[in-house]
Amino acid sequence: QYTSVKIKCLKLVFDCFSYHANLTRFFHLLLSVLVKFNNCAGNKGVRYETNSLDFKVRADGTMYAVHQVQMPSKQMILMVTAWDPQTLGRWEAIIRFLVGEKLQHNGHKVRYFQKSFSYFHQSANGLRRQKRDWVIPPINVPENSRGPFPQQLVRIRSDKDKEIHIRYSITGVGADQPPMEVFSIDPVSGRMYVTRPMDREERASYHLRAHAVDMNGNKVENPIDLYIYVIDMNDNRPEFINQVYNGSVDEGSKPGTYVMTVTANDADDSTTANGMVRYRIVTQTPQSPSQNMFTINSETGDIVTVAAGLDREKVQQYIVIVQATDMEGNLNYGLSNTATAIITVTDVNDNPPEFTTSTYSGEVPENRVEVVVANLTVMDRDQPHSPNWNAIYRIISGDPSGHFTIRTDPVTNEGMVTVVKVIDYEMNRAFMLTVMVSNQAPLASGIQMSFQSTAGVTISVTDVNEAPYFPTNHKLIRLEEGVPTGTVLTTFSAVDPDRFMQQAVRYSKLSDPANWLNINATNGQITTAAVLDRESDYIKNNVYEATFLAADNGIPPASGTGTLQIYLIDINDNAPELLPKEAQICEKPNLNVINITAADADIDPNVGPFVFELPSVPSAVRKNWTITRLNGDYAQLSLRIMYLEAGVYDVPIIVTDSGNPPLYNTSVIKVKVCPCDENGDCTTIGAVAAAGLGTGAIIAILICIIILLTMVLLFVVWMKRREKERHTKQLLIDPEDDVRDNILKYDEEGGGEEDQDYDLSQLQQPETMDHVLNKAPGVRRVDERPIGAEPQYPIRPVIPHPGDIGDFINEGLRAADNDPTAPPYDSLLVFDYEGSGSTAGSVSSLNSSSSGDQDYDYLNDWGPRFKKLADMYGGGEED
Repeated sequence: QYTSVKIKCLKLVFDCFSYHANLTRFFHLLLSVLVKFNNCAGNKGVRYETNSLDFKVRADGTMYAVHQVQMPSKQMILMVTAWDPQTLGRWEAIIRFLVGEKLQHNGHKVRYFQKSFSYFHQSANGLRRQKRDWVIPPINVPENSRGPFPQQLVRIRSDKDKEIHIRYSITGVGADQPPMEVFSIDPVSGRMYVTRPMDREERASYHLRAHAVDMNGNKVENPIDLYIYVIDMNDNRPEFINQVYNGSVDEGSKPGTYVMTVTANDADDSTTANGMVRYRIVTQTPQSPSQNMFTINSETGDIVTVAAGLDREKVQQYIVIVQATDMEGNLNYGLSNTATAIITVTDVNDNPPEFTTSTYSGEVPENRVEVVVANLTVMDRDQPHSPNWNAIYRIISGDPSGHFTIRTDPVTNEGMVTVVKVIDYEMNRAFMLTVMVSNQAPLASGIQMSFQSTAGVTISVTDVNEAPYFPTNHKLIRLEEGVPTGTVLTTFSAVDPDRFMQQAVRYSKLSDPANWLNINATNGQITTAAVLDRESDYIKNNVYEATFLAADNGIPPASGTGTLQIYLIDINDNAPELLPKEAQICEKPNLNVINITAADADIDPNVGPFVFELPSVPSAVRKNWTITRLNGDYAQLSLRIMYLEAGVYDVPIIVTDSGNPPLYNTSVIKVKVCPCDENGDCTTIGAVAAAGLGTGAIIAILICIIILLTMVLLFVVWMKRREKERHTKQLLIDPEDDVRDNILKYDEEGGGEEDQDYDLSQLQQPETMDHVLNKAPGVRRVDERPIGAEPQYPIRPVIPHPGDIGDFINEGLRAADNDPTAPPYDSLLVFDYEGSGSTAGSVSSLNSSSSGDQDYDYLNDWGPRFKKLADMYGGGEED
């Protein structure tokens, strides 16, 4: 109640109806909030308005929902304005719906509205807080406003502004919290402004608090809440989640079959027409068999079939353009967007496979397997390489023995009739097969098999030359060993399976390891070519095995093999052999005996028990030895006398087997009789003595061994001495005894007569060394031999060792390198002084006196080279 308005009574009545929790929308008049404004003065011309398009107020004050309403949150605030056109009075009321939940007796949650009511009057002087409460109604600001800015929203005034100076301020998101300074307030007048255009999709509402303080900052009024709602404008088109939707539907589907769902979202307020999207189909491609094969639910976006006739074999895919429009689908005012729905018609097995012809034929040679004899072609209009298209073939009749099977080619879907069991031309010359084809997947409901799904296959078998075969392979016969040569054993004949061909069969041996058998080439009779011996190495487990070949004269020839096994029955044809062949025993009787046994190549009953006995001749055998029987296979040989001289004795023993007739053999065992120690073992000397050598023979052998070793030692010493003498021989020849190349023949020594102008005396050593010795120190000719101490050259050993030659040469080389008197002294060499009065003279004197009466005949005695030199210089002046 406002004191400035003459209203006696203002009454608001809320009638709240609850609804079930799983409902999300209000239905028209299902929830009716009755708000009645009763003017006690009797003014019945009052008009009502609300700030929401979802609710309206009738003339009697009843408020109702004009359509289905989605609750955006747990509370909803409405503002109702009542104005009187006669008095121009204006009143506003705030209605706040609080949504709560409670549990019913059946366990379901029920949502209900709690009522909350505040009222105020807006006059020219602004908003004044009432004594009981001060509630500022929500402030609605349309988004995308063009200004001008700042734009005034409301003015706030306190009752105490006439008494004191008051400063106003606002806090909250949009004021002093991000986003900052969206709203501002004049601190003196209390006018609140919006400073820029609002965007509801960015933020739909703001909650601010208004404060009033005095000049000292003291609180004058309690803070009040300001709710600012951004009024939605239709500024966003519906946006599909996907631009292309893919769906599928089986061919032959009935009308009303679900296909897919398309969804578009509108950023505008979904509780208003701005955000209410409706769908419709714009176009369908192709328009076959009808231009309206599909329909769409305008609210949910579900696409379903609306007509029959979907056939994948005719149309495999449909392209549907779907349009989404807001403003509840109003094409004049709403904004629209489109998307593409691709609907694939999936295949069902509604086409049975059919043979392209009713009969097929093929041919196969006999005895061939895994051969394709016929290809069966079918036609199936279903989707290739799918279970609805893949063919499966079956043989219904004509092949009771299972000679054939039909395999499916995975690429062409053809049926390949394949031989899997050998066919004998003599048994079956042709086959008449009945085959059926079906799909891997069963036929669709209501589809029947076609009469073209069966066909006949005629297969002819061709005759080929087959190899003869032995009916009994391997053939086993039994006979005694030792049958004479030429004995007929059996007839091993083969059979030619080609009954309709006149052919002859010839026989030959293929394998006869011991070459014991012969076969008749015409009738296959087997005879012995040698005596069959069971004890031969060719016998394995008493069986001898041979292989024979049977060949016909067909084109081309064919042959088969057969194996004959001969089981040889043993006869007593092998006498027993004594074991062991050698043994030793002490020369005096004691417990040391020889255990003997026998070995027989035959088998039972032609072997043991054996009989061991000593022959009566010579008589010394039974005199010196005795045999004691142990069992049927073993006996003991021991000395009969008290002493037998050491040595090797051949003891004959007669061994007889138990065959029929029995065979015996006289075997000799070499027995070494030797002296034994206390343990009964032969001593070393005794073992040698037992070998048959006396003491003298042993000594002679040892002397021979010593002599042989001595000779070898002497030979080695002699070889070492000879090697040493060869190395100690003089390796260096005395230069006086070596006449090789003492005088060398050089090339031309002069250039002719003009060379006589040179003074060759400068090349000779002067007669005396006084002029050299008398020179001042440090001054000498570079071509003269220096005067000084003679270097110490190494002395060659009289008997050099090969290892000393290298050391001798190296020491001489080092001494020559360090010898300042050793020539050459300079590039101009000074020949050594040769002395005077020599009968030989020098080379230069030979040259200078070549025209004199010098006699060089003595050079002939020095060898061929000096003889040539004598001839060259002793030829006279003409030389």
